[in-house]
Amino acid sequence: MLRRLFAPTIEVSAHCDLPCGVYDPAQARIEAESVKAIIVKANDKPDDLDFKMRATVIKEQRSELVKHHLWVLWTDYFKPPHFEKYPQLHTLVNEATKLAGAGGTKASWDVATADELLAKIEEISTIFWETKKA
Repeated sequence: MLRRLFAPTIEVSAHCDLPCGVYDPAQARIEAESVKAIIVKANDKPDDLDFKMRATVIKEQRSELVKHHLWVLWTDYFKPPHFEKYPQLHTLVNEATKLAGAGGTKASWDVATADELLAKIEEISTIFWETKKA
């Protein structure tokens, strides 16, 4: 028993919490594309209030999923060395989650807001894939 207690330990280091194939900003992008498609469809049917109500619920759910997927990347995948190498990363994630939130696609029916969100996700994705090369 004492031998096990004082046995040498092996230090293990991992880049992320799970094997790296788990994280991917594509999940946020797919949800953001869905949000944009909902906005476009709802704007094409301005007089159909039933459709607009259903679209609102789905748009808000999808916007929340965008935020969720971005937060998972921010909190679980990206580590201090990433934030040191890409100092704009905190701001990008913050801006993207706000664009998916109450001040963004959740409240807006503006396609430009959805496009801004998609652009921010693309910037995050570019950084993400650069970190995967390292």
